[in-house]
Amino acid sequence: MTGVTIGSTLRRPHVWLPGTGTPPLLLLHGTGGDEHDLVPLREHLAPGAPMLSPRGTVSENGMPRFFRRSGEGVFDEDDLRARVDELAEFLAAAEAAYGVAAGSWFAAGFSNGANIASALLFRRPEALAGAVLMAGMVPFRDGPDPAADLTGKRVAVVNGRRDPMATAARTATLVAQLRERGAEVEQFPHDGGHGIDPAGLPLVRAYLGG
Repeated sequence: MTGVTIGSTLRRPHVWLPGTGTPPLLLLHGTGGDEHDLVPLREHLAPGAPMLSPRGTVSENGMPRFFRRSGEGVFDEDDLRARVDELAEFLAAAEAAYGVAAGSWFAAGFSNGANIASALLFRRPEALAGAVLMAGMVPFRDGPDPAADLTGKRVAVVNGRRDPMATAARTATLVAQLRERGAEVEQFPHDGGHGIDPAGLPLVRAYLGG
């Protein structure tokens, strides 16, 4: 099912695919992508699992994004916080509409999608069970809210060693912030740049229990 559904918080383009596998996936595209871009990842990460893939609500020169930025790697953090809350409301509406247990989503995000996934974990941790962050960066310059409790959340960080944006230093900071808040973090580095490494997907699938 694609597109507008009943309920104001579900009035954003999205793809929903029901399923019986686990965990339910929340797919979050990168800049310039849309709700269809990452749909094929379901069969690589959690075949047959329920899957929700929304489109970002911000446009940057016609390219969909999940939140605004003022430059490469420079996030509008006020907008990021607002968009995180918007996404959390969308997820709650989707749970009610599609019969998904509250907070059971496992986000799989690429680039901009990974960044809003980590921001969602830090700001609204009750919304997710965990995340796969591909080419992800630190979402908040001053770090997450000290009260953020990620105990029991499982996070896979899948960044390239040659990524000019999600550098080794930035990746280390992100991992440290997640662990400091109690998340169980596994790293799956690859030798590529700012992209998704197909060869590493079986490792992530095994991590998810697929």
